[in-house]
Amino acid sequence: MLATSSDIEKAAGVLRAGGLVALPTETVYGLGANAEDPAAVSRIFQAKGRPPSHPLIVHIGGGEQLGDWVEEVPAAVRTLAEHFWPGPLTLVLRRGRRVPLEATGGLETVAVRVPAHPVALELLSAFGGGVTAPSANRFGSVSPTTADHVRAELGDAVDFVLDGGPCEVGVESTIVDATGDTPSILRPGGVTREDLEAVLGRPLAVPSTSRVRVPGQHPSHYAPQARVVLVEPEKVVAEAGREQELGHRVGVLLPRSCADAPVKAHAVVEVPASTAAYARGLYGFLRELDQRGCDLIVASLPAEEGLGLAIANRLRRAAGPRHAV
Repeated sequence: MLATSSDIEKAAGVLRAGGLVALPTETVYGLGANAEDPAAVSRIFQAKGRPPSHPLIVHIGGGEQLGDWVEEVPAAVRTLAEHFWPGPLTLVLRRGRRVPLEATGGLETVAVRVPAHPVALELLSAFGGGVTAPSANRFGSVSPTTADHVRAELGDAVDFVLDGGPCEVGVESTIVDATGDTPSILRPGGVTREDLEAVLGRPLAVPSTSRVRVPGQHPSHYAPQARVVLVEPEKVVAEAGREQELGHRVGVLLPRSCADAPVKAHAVVEVPASTAAYARGLYGFLRELDQRGCDLIVASLPAEEGLGLAIANRLRRAAGPRHAV
């Protein structure tokens, strides 16, 4: 059942009491705590099994609140906030005194965003503060895009779950490092590189490594239980058949270019033609192949433009350094 106004008030009370609330955003479901309560923030790390050095994102109710949480707001950041908030964009800036080091992984930088989901915004308004909220799943595993995913994975570790329906974007927010003179993309996500560049009027780098730690940089992340193997699109069918003959229960994320090809596999999910639909469904597809008993998933990377860049990033992290090609 979708969250009601009384559910939102109850969730706000849980946050004030130092509890954990799973909340919907347009990207994925988050595991939220009072951003100014170090003990509550520490509970997030315990519930997820997340390393305490891995920073969290502070969710706020509006762009006008940004100055309360960071040391300064450069002009380029104001421009990005005006264009993309509420929305799937996270900005990394120098930490303001209001943010405890527990929320930043001990760093002097903080990641901040305004989510574009009515339930999340109503909760932030009712609570009246910032909420730290990484994805509501075990560290490194597939992110949740429904309330049922949260309940199945975290269970009693969450004090209250707000159901906002399936997430519209389906992959996490884009993270932009705005601590230096030139912004760069530290994690591709729901706001595309092309849209950011159009607003800023300059190209943005997407470095493979960064001096600033942010969510999603672990070598293996967003991973299903099955091992993920990445191959070129034209090799997906052959690789799936080879692995199936070797005795694996193979799941396939089948690209549109291979839609008419016969596939020898335990389970097949046809990839949507639209990258927006693919991003929205990606984590659900990976969960489905796990649930169907696959022990190996064969996939290919989409063209790395638009949301395809975010999808490719998630598949590479899901495969991990040993299995990506």
